[in-house]
Amino acid sequence: MDNDLKEKLIGSEKEELGEFKGSISEESKKIWRIALPGIISRVASFGTVVVTQSFIGHISAVDLAGYALVQTLSVRFVNGILLGMSSATETLCGQAFGAKQYHMMGIFLQRSWLVDLITLTILLPVFILATPIFKLLGEEEAIAKSAGYISLWFIPFVYSLFFSLTIQMYLQAQQKNLIIAWLSTLQFVMHIPLSWLFVYKLNWGVSGAMGALCISSWSLVVGEFVYIFGGWCPETWKGFTTAALKDVFPVVKLSISSGVMVCLELWYSAILVLLAGYMQNAKVYISAFSICLNITAWELMISFGMMGAACVRVANELGRGDAKAVKFSIKVLTSTSVLIGLFFWILCLVFGNKIGYLFTNDEEVASSVTDLSILLAFSVLLNSIFPIFSGVAIGAGLQTTVAIINVVCFYIIGIPIGALLGYLTHLQVKGIWIGMLCGVLAETFALSFMTRRTNWDKQVLKSSSRLQKWYLKSSDEIAPKSELA
Repeated sequence: MDNDLKEKLIGSEKEELGEFKGSISEESKKIWRIALPGIISRVASFGTVVVTQSFIGHISAVDLAGYALVQTLSVRFVNGILLGMSSATETLCGQAFGAKQYHMMGIFLQRSWLVDLITLTILLPVFILATPIFKLLGEEEAIAKSAGYISLWFIPFVYSLFFSLTIQMYLQAQQKNLIIAWLSTLQFVMHIPLSWLFVYKLNWGVSGAMGALCISSWSLVVGEFVYIFGGWCPETWKGFTTAALKDVFPVVKLSISSGVMVCLELWYSAILVLLAGYMQNAKVYISAFSICLNITAWELMISFGMMGAACVRVANELGRGDAKAVKFSIKVLTSTSVLIGLFFWILCLVFGNKIGYLFTNDEEVASSVTDLSILLAFSVLLNSIFPIFSGVAIGAGLQTTVAIINVVCFYIIGIPIGALLGYLTHLQVKGIWIGMLCGVLAETFALSFMTRRTNWDKQVLKSSSRLQKWYLKSSDEIAPKSELA
């Protein structure tokens, strides 16, 4: 009997283990179905920005510093607002898809276009007045003038951004973002020879590099429009409608809280680049620091792909009303992202002394990048973790709470420590980066604690209440009633 009981217990344990492995495998398939196209599209799209930096870096060190200022400060400032405002679309579309309110997704997309278009137009002076702004901030005159010229080229680029961001979130929520991956890959493949043609063959210099960036970014948007308007989203896109003008203010409120949350994350590193600009030999420090930050940002595109998967999985399961599935998905997402982070951490440690030469011929700048490679490796590792918790917050609509955590961790802990270590010790730019890591580490622990303490059953009820409040009947639901009348 004892042997029979043992065999039954062993058999039961094996069965439970098999079911657990099967659950992980099934959840991983759902995650990667969303995350992989998102990762490919984000890496490819941001890759065009990095490639442009590389071409400009081989034109002149001053233009590289000017590009670094605009791309790291101005574009990140505006992109942070647009990405944050657009993340409300991610929350609403994800929950609507989970609740099978498919026609509402197209309405939410149109509302986001309206809100983002007005927001971006208000922010245009950031690019138009770039030179006086950077001079006012104390940057060198030559760098400020170069930045002012480059910033004008970024205007058509940022207008393409708000379309591509919102459409990606809309398609991702309904698990149709594979088309974005193909279009983004095509964009990246086209961008490299186009940049080479404009910069080296036609000798258009900085103008050629920026012109290639604008053309490739808008090619992505045109492809997205063709896909949506061409009938490949029949359930979620019912055409343009005046219904998009209804309930705009509640969407604006959620968009603002989303915008603040994401902006505080993206502006954090931008402020640290600004601090580097006040040090001696600013041209070298700005260039080296921005190269490292662009490498972390490029890796962060992978984390953002996982963040998008976290948002969609959490939003979908909340829309369906399954709190248990939400918690299981978070565990699988976190474990997967940590493994990815460890892989890139090892790569940065092994190849850290060669990275700088991909972006510049300047020995001093490349040497500074090598000097920062260990800090770069740990940044890459931490950047693979906290975006998952941010994605969970977006999926649940908890952006306001995360915004408060961001203020404390990044602006009360990270920046003051970085400024103290950077200016009051011999560490200089290393000190600034150590401060940045302290803020990110605090953020990771705080978001992990928040996620663990969240009552997901309560979040299911909140999600249901929000969707019912903003629900509008589709034409298919209205038609039968009119026929009866």
